[in-house]
Amino acid sequence: MPPRSSAVVILAMITLGGCTTDVGGVAAPAFSTSAAPELPARAKDLSLRGVDPCTLLTTAQLDRLKENGAPRPLAKDVQRDGPTCAFDVDAATPTYTYYLETIDGADVQDWLTGSRHKASMTQQLVDVPGFPALVDFAPSDGVQDCETLVGVADGQTLRAEMAPDDRSFTQQQLCDMSTTVAKMAVETLEAVK
Repeated sequence: MPPRSSAVVILAMITLGGCTTDVGGVAAPAFSTSAAPELPARAKDLSLRGVDPCTLLTTAQLDRLKENGAPRPLAKDVQRDGPTCAFDVDAATPTYTYYLETIDGADVQDWLTGSRHKASMTQQLVDVPGFPALVDFAPSDGVQDCETLVGVADGQTLRAEMAPDDRSFTQQQLCDMSTTVAKMAVETLEAVK
């Protein structure tokens, strides 16, 4: 090979060697950082101590949600973090259930950066006027639910979850529906506090 073409080949090898592609199990450098979203400040505290979650939706709100049965408290052995009430919407398909849970012992920040944070879950800020809130869901085709977490007081979180009985809803619809229920529950809580 003439000297000039050797120099071109070497220059090409050096140039190509600087590319950042995944080769042989060596990862390319990551340029984006995934910081947790920052929750807004709470306008006031609304304590959940002693609050029955089955009382957090008014008759008018239940009618708007098309809830067609009596709110039913879940037994302690099937609750996750606190008293929980189920609101069934099953008079016509698609059928689904809303859950409201009062958590006295965990701050909403815990789902973003604390002990309740799971890297497999997606957290996104949502607007619940006057309160820090986020949706939390598994971004996979296998899980079909969404929960909205509202920081109603320091160390107290209201959880609203929407769980369908089939795959009739998109992830966005599930999160919008759980956020609607969370907003309604906060409105009721504000009215009685």
